[in-house]
Amino acid sequence: MKLVIFGLTVSSSWGNGHATLWRGLIRALAGRGHRVVFFEKDVPYYATHRDLLEMPEAELVLYQSWEEIASKAEANLCGADVAMVTSYCPDGVAASQLVLSSPASLRVFYDLDTPVTLDCLRSGKAVAYLGPNRLRDFDLVLSYTGGRALTQLQTDLGARRVAPLYGSVDPDAHHPMLPSDLFHCDLSYLGTYAADRQEALNLLFIEPARRLPHLKFVIGGAMYPEHFPWTSNIFFARHVAPAEHPQFYCSSALTLNVTRAAMAAMGYCPSGRLFEAAACGVPILSDYWEGLEQFFEPGREILVAQSTDEAISALNLPPDELARISSAARERTLSEHTAEKRAQELEAVLESTFAKEELAPLTV
Repeated sequence: MKLVIFGLTVSSSWGNGHATLWRGLIRALAGRGHRVVFFEKDVPYYATHRDLLEMPEAELVLYQSWEEIASKAEANLCGADVAMVTSYCPDGVAASQLVLSSPASLRVFYDLDTPVTLDCLRSGKAVAYLGPNRLRDFDLVLSYTGGRALTQLQTDLGARRVAPLYGSVDPDAHHPMLPSDLFHCDLSYLGTYAADRQEALNLLFIEPARRLPHLKFVIGGAMYPEHFPWTSNIFFARHVAPAEHPQFYCSSALTLNVTRAAMAAMGYCPSGRLFEAAACGVPILSDYWEGLEQFFEPGREILVAQSTDEAISALNLPPDELARISSAARERTLSEHTAEKRAQELEAVLESTFAKEELAPLTV
């Protein structure tokens, strides 16, 4: 198949989860014989932090304005089997209009930010990447979030046919490696500061650090405010480049996952960093959200905490128990959560949509 995609970014993995997902998925699709053309607006922030200059597996089209690229986009769509627009595409409305009027065999919208989309809708805010008809004209709507979000995409946004396409990991990019003295710690947390994660971060990271002053805690991320409740045993890495993420994880005895409030409330929305840490062979401590059991089995493949005491209990587990959990999670990830697996799932849902077959009931 030829897939033409209008997305946020694949060239810069700074400050977004889109690029890493697309890099792995595009490589997997190319390996399966498909051709991908990815249109990305060359916005200043991503241009400044660009960490991918060429992608042999796909044609990357960087452009300054929609007007300069519209004719090239239209020409590409004439030979496309799949034309796709994603959430947060800077020219999402114009791209959707072009896709929906094109002769492409399938017109698809992929919402990688479904909880945010639905939250904006409920609060009465405009969703910048959706046109006036919302999702009702697309042949297929894919969602990074499963569960009841799939039904809400139908009832609230008019999607006619929906299916989940969850995050994934590229094992070639995320795998076990030697730890670094720079990041060495008992518990790590990798994530940009977000106010709606702070309550859980206080419970599962800050308070354990206060109670366990003999342990070392490391935060990697950006935008942390001056009033953040630092302790003497919490160390800060302001800029952890995406290429350094595996070493960051592998330098931790345990790493923490904290879910954004909108995602946690919706459920069935695993962060790609869950899969990345698991692929690196690092034991994961996570907050709980509905549907977590579909991706990792609590207690066997992942540790779950909803209180400071539970987080401290996880930190006190013996090394051989943590090694057993991390090994089980890595095995599950390499079996079910790789980019190759998601490429197969994408193929299957596209083929069933081509054939107008019924999709499975919306339970996940």
